[in-house]
Amino acid sequence: MICEMCGRDTESVTPVNVEGSVLRVCNACLKFGRPLGSPAGPGAPRQGPDREALHERLGKAQGRGLERDLFAELPERELDPDWSRTIRQTRERLGLTQEQFGQRINEKTSVVHKLESGAIAPPDALVRKIERTFKVRLTARPGSPP
Repeated sequence: MICEMCGRDTESVTPVNVEGSVLRVCNACLKFGRPLGSPAGPGAPRQGPDREALHERLGKAQGRGLERDLFAELPERELDPDWSRTIRQTRERLGLTQEQFGQRINEKTSVVHKLESGAIAPPDALVRKIERTFKVRLTARPGSPP
């Protein structure tokens, strides 16, 4: 038999756990690992890794390779049906022009015009920016009354 650690030709090898790997080693290399069983002869079956250690490792790694549904983790909110009217009424209540409104949220006047007319739906980042800047609510929980 050949020692899988040092490569010596020896009469018998012993399966040991060396840093999580099972190797068949000679008596001189036994000190590098934890013995798993009796010495293995030429016809003895090779022992596998410790099942408990294997299940423990699999349990720790279980969540690492899985895909996450990021939308399921987000709070369930959607644009209020009257979001464009809310933007226009907020701007008018504050006495701002479309240009002044756009400057406050760092957007072009044409974007403000398209938002107020409902021609484009605002991306989530812009919705949060408008809500935060002007202290208005453009989103609502699905199915909730307006």
